[in-house]
Amino acid sequence: MAVWEAALLGIVQGLFMFVPVSSSAHLVITEHWLSNQGSPIPSADSPEMIFFNLVVHLGTMVSVVVVMWRPLFRLLRGTVREIGWLWRRRTMRHLVHLKLMLLGVVTVGITGVLGFAVREFGTDAFAVPWFVAILLLGTAVMLWWTDSVTGTWRGPAQMTLWVAVAIGLAQAIALFPGISRSGITIAVALALGMHRKIAAQYSFFVAIPTIVAATAVQSRSLLGHEGGFTISAGSYWTAFAVSAVVGAVALWLVLTLLYRARFRVFAVYVALFAVFVLVTQPDLSEPPVLDETPVLEDQDDGGA
Repeated sequence: MAVWEAALLGIVQGLFMFVPVSSSAHLVITEHWLSNQGSPIPSADSPEMIFFNLVVHLGTMVSVVVVMWRPLFRLLRGTVREIGWLWRRRTMRHLVHLKLMLLGVVTVGITGVLGFAVREFGTDAFAVPWFVAILLLGTAVMLWWTDSVTGTWRGPAQMTLWVAVAIGLAQAIALFPGISRSGITIAVALALGMHRKIAAQYSFFVAIPTIVAATAVQSRSLLGHEGGFTISAGSYWTAFAVSAVVGAVALWLVLTLLYRARFRVFAVYVALFAVFVLVTQPDLSEPPVLDETPVLEDQDDGGA
C-alpha cells in the first residue's frame, strides 16, 4: 500500500466516521475501487488490513477527544465528584453525571452483545451492492427526518435506562454497511425526546468506548501473527494522522449542522451515493485477482 493510498483511506475513515453517511459503505467501496485500479492492497481479513483499520479507528477516537474535550472533561469531573457524594446517599436524581456514565456503559454493553450477532450476519452484506444501496436510502430518509424534529424535552437528568438500551440497539444496527452510526443513534435519541445538543454529545461519548472495544475485538487475530507486514510504517502513521485531522474537522461540521437542523444536506448526498452504488458497482463478492507479491517501491514509501 502506497502512502497516498493510506492517506486516501484515512480521509475516508476520518470524514465518514462522523459525517452521518455510513463510513463502512464508503470504505468498502474505496477499497474495491483501489483493487480495481490494480493496487496491491491486502485483503480486508489480512493481518495488515486488520491492523490498518485499528490504526485509523484510533485516529478518529482522537478526533472525538480533541473536539469534545470540554463536555468530556465536565462529564468525567462530575462523575468523580458525584462518586464522592454516594456516602451521603443522594438519589440518582442528584447524581446526573454518574447516571449518564452508567447509562453509557449500558449502551455500549448492548451494542457489544448484539454486535457479534449482527456481524455474523452482516459481513456478507458488504458483497451485495443493492443491499448496501437500500440501507443507504434508509439512512437518507432518517437524516431528512431529523431536521423536522421539534418539542424535545430530555436533558441529562431525564435520561432513562430504556433510552440507553434503545441507543445501544441503534449502534448494533449500524454495523450493517450503509447505516450511519452517528446518524441512527442521533435519530433514535431525537425520537425519544433528547435535546439536539445532548443527543449529539451522548452519541459521540459512547462512540469512544465503542471504537476501543470494536478495534480490540478485531485485533485479537493479530496476537498469533508472525512475520512482518507488507504495509510500511509510514503508511500506518500517515493514515493515523490523516484520519485524526480530517475526523476532527468532520466532527465539528456535523455538530454545527446538527445544532442548526441542517442534516438534510447529508440526506441528499446519501441518496445520490446510494444510486451511484446501485448503478455503477459490480458484484463485490468477486474482487479481482491481484498479484500479492510485495512491491518494494510501495514498501519504501514513507521511509519504513
